[in-house]
Amino acid sequence: MGLRKPRTDMRIDAHQHFWHYNPAEHVWMTEEMAQLKRDFLPTELQPLLQAAGFDGCIAVQARQNLEETRWLLELADKHEFIKGVVGWVDLCSPRLPEQLERFVPHPKLVGVRHVVHDEADDEFMLRPEFQRGIALLKKFNLKYDLLLFPKHLSVALTLARQFPEQPFVVDHIAKPGIAQGLLCPWSEDLRQLAQLPNVFCKLSGMVTEAKWKQWQPEDFHRYMDVCVEAFTPGRLMIGSDWPVCTLSGTYASTMQIVMDYARQFSADEQSGVLGGNCARFYGISTLG
Repeated sequence: MGLRKPRTDMRIDAHQHFWHYNPAEHVWMTEEMAQLKRDFLPTELQPLLQAAGFDGCIAVQARQNLEETRWLLELADKHEFIKGVVGWVDLCSPRLPEQLERFVPHPKLVGVRHVVHDEADDEFMLRPEFQRGIALLKKFNLKYDLLLFPKHLSVALTLARQFPEQPFVVDHIAKPGIAQGLLCPWSEDLRQLAQLPNVFCKLSGMVTEAKWKQWQPEDFHRYMDVCVEAFTPGRLMIGSDWPVCTLSGTYASTMQIVMDYARQFSADEQSGVLGGNCARFYGISTLG
């Protein structure tokens, strides 16, 4: 996969977001998410990271426009603890090469993402224009974050098979129905996808798929068990999904779910899940 060998002693939150709240752009925030309808910026996250013992984070896009990518990279310039940015570019645009050439020189652009699970077409990732965009990412050494619902896993499998040299990572374990206690067919489909060595998975976004603020850490164990069996600890990474996670728990309690669960692993495996695998996947080679 052409990934640089990183230091593996840093702890990295592999998935979080920043935003200046704008109702015209953050339309996905429903009324029950009212507490998210304000600004969330690096100065608020940094003490939470430090208190949890983490060195840095990966900032992931929350808006689908080029200004979002530019802004996140600007934040990364100002805040050393932002180790990488997963931005947005228009993968379906004939002008995609120009967009990539604009952003790729920035060393902290490590990947891109599209909000696939909000597309009306469940097979959006199989559109020829989208696949032409994915085909360009390897040239620019960019990873791709898969934002999916369980129904999209079979489509992601087709996509990842078609691009075996392109590194992919599944965000939020593909959002299984934790609140309903559902495992199937999510578990079978995730295992199929995990058979491809170019696919990793983020242990993130789980608390908001559970019953908000009513969960116990044990509620997530069988879902993480599936992820470990499927990907092994070597292709898993911890992520908070802050500030979205605050709908259902604190930053600390969200991260503690995975940190406690990972204690069953060897020291090297724990180090990987808590940061090393993220650094290896996204090509983050130093603590800065």
